Amino acid sequence: MPSSPSDPPLPSASAGPRTAEEMAEQVAAFRRDVQRLQAEVAKVIVGHESIVEGVIIALLAGGHVLLEGVPGLGKTMLVRTLAEAVDLTFSRIQFTPDLMPADILGTNVLVEQSDGRARSFEFQRGPIFAHIVLADEINRATPKTQSALLETMQEGAVTVSKTTYRLPQPFFVLATQNPLEMEGTYPLPEAQLDRFFFKLKVSFPSREALHTILERTTGAQEIHASKVITGPRLLELRELARQVPVARTVQDYAIRLLQGTHPENLGRDGVPVIEPVRRFVRYGASPRGAQALLLGAKIRALLDGRFAISAADVRTVARPALRHRIILNFEGEAEALDPDTLIDAVLQQTREPGA
Repeated sequence: MPSSPSDPPLPSASAGPRTAEEMAEQVAAFRRDVQRLQAEVAKVIVGHESIVEGVIIALLAGGHVLLEGVPGLGKTMLVRTLAEAVDLTFSRIQFTPDLMPADILGTNVLVEQSDGRARSFEFQRGPIFAHIVLADEINRATPKTQSALLETMQEGAVTVSKTTYRLPQPFFVLATQNPLEMEGTYPLPEAQLDRFFFKLKVSFPSREALHTILERTTGAQEIHASKVITGPRLLELRELARQVPVARTVQDYAIRLLQGTHPENLGRDGVPVIEPVRRFVRYGASPRGAQALLLGAKIRALLDGRFAISAADVRTVARPALRHRIILNFEGEAEALDPDTLIDAVLQQTREPGA
């Protein structure tokens, strides 16, 4: 069912001062809506609670998500279920080596009028024109086709023949990719990786989760998610998330974490560069990484019932926000180093506010 009419509307960014009671009501309404969405997705998706939470955090932050895992772990099913639970349009694009940019964005076609004389070019929209877009196995397509998503993910628009077309809002791309060790895959360009708010790794489910999956998928009854939240309400939740205040010390903590991933920092601004970063990293995370840290932390705080973020919230989202933004050098790639290991080391060495 859609959001309850009794949920208090969220104020615009220009709204005047609010009382503590009003803010508490809005935070409680935020939690209720998100928990309802999580519960609906959990009816279908089993054993991936942290992945579901990460996807919803990115959706509420206005970002995009890259899901990585071997085939058969439910990545596509997760996106389909999320689309069922949110009252928005949904489109799926299956990426293959022969897919062209026009197959995603759309193209101008010559249309003949009913009188048979007049002809004109008309733009035929591609599958990217939807609120929620599943880019399935994105690293199966060539870099030329992958780059077609760059403008859509950053600007929410498509430009064809010097004409710009706005995409529907909210707009959310959830891409799945297979590990690069698998045959027939193309690494995503660094510029496109940086456009993803989170990169989430989908692991193999536990034995208990497998029991539940088999019971749900091999029986006679099919389970589907119901729509529990509307597009306008989702935009309201996004607006509230951006209004969560951030203490200067916590913001500085996020910045120091980001600087700690840069080998060229060499202790600048009093931020130490640990030996593994100096040895294995070519480029550290971009400023978009700091944006993802703070926005993700704001939503984590709201989910915990707080209207202010802490260093713990920043640490919670550090892995998914930074792991795809750290570019390893040749030695790091030769060692098959996991960026999560570097992030954990930076977290351990970065002093928290008040410490």
